[in-house]
Amino acid sequence: MILSTIRMAIPLEKQNDALRVIGPIIAQSRKEPGCLSYHVYQDIMDNNVLMIQGNWKTEKNLEQHVRSHQYINLLLVMEMSLKQPEIRFDTIAGSIGIEKINMIRSDTHEG
Repeated sequence: MILSTIRMAIPLEKQNDALRVIGPIIAQSRKEPGCLSYHVYQDIMDNNVLMIQGNWKTEKNLEQHVRSHQYINLLLVMEMSLKQPEIRFDTIAGSIGIEKINMIRSDTHEG
């Protein structure tokens, strides 16, 4: 599984324009083969910061997405950023949810 993250600082006065472009990108990306999830978030501590996260089943699925027409539009949005966008592609071997919290909270060993 591959997690793609783009974090960019888009000035508030340009965010509506950016989101008009990002919305259709997200809608289309969610339909692509291997897309497990695709979302945009705003940082509550810094309203200029938008983060786009996509979760892809395979490296090949991610590569097809990056080669897509909508990704070109995403690159154009990144150019609106006040500073260099942070871009990451993380490979995830596995994941666990609330079970991990339960395991940690119920562990009686102190270390």
